[in-house]
Amino acid sequence: MRLITKIGKVFLFAVLLVTLAVLGINGWIINSTQNRIVSIDQLTSQENVVLVLGTSKRLSDGSPNPFFENRIKTATFLFEKGFVSHFILSGDNRTRYYNEPFEMKKALIKAGVPDSIITLDFAGLRTLDSIVRTKEIFGQDKIVIITQPFHCYRALFISNYYNLDALAIAADEPNQENGWKVYIREYFARTKAVLDLYVFKTPPHHMGSKQHI
Repeated sequence: MRLITKIGKVFLFAVLLVTLAVLGINGWIINSTQNRIVSIDQLTSQENVVLVLGTSKRLSDGSPNPFFENRIKTATFLFEKGFVSHFILSGDNRTRYYNEPFEMKKALIKAGVPDSIITLDFAGLRTLDSIVRTKEIFGQDKIVIITQPFHCYRALFISNYYNLDALAIAADEPNQENGWKVYIREYFARTKAVLDLYVFKTPPHHMGSKQHI
């Protein structure tokens, strides 16, 4: 009985440590990047290479994904206001039937963005991959990132680690009913990002040849 009690105490202590670590890492990431999330009128240049981070066009039930739609709306608005010189659309292309960059491209072209200023990054399997490839493959040292606020923090944190001068324009977030699972997952994704960067030194899944923009 004493052994069981001791094991229980150790387990609870371990859970407490993990919880504190996750909360501490989330606080670190948010506090160190929140001043880099800006509004359009805070952009100092109209010649911006804009990285739009990918997500599925549709939810698991087949309905439109508001995260996707709001990123496209923000990207279109930025283009219409004359603040975009080029788009990099980075996301997952895991099968012939699932292609985040291509779906983003179709949506932007439908909204009036010319094909000539769009580059697709099919190897953006994770946020880390998208950020590193933007610098190493597409040769960018300064970018504007478009995604939802909760995701902006992690994308900017990774950008800072790789000395990429990045700002973020936050797309609108859907209501909590549509996104609560995403927000919970993001708490752990931020923790994993710190482990990837500072502990495991995790590289992108794919690199390849440089591409001129």
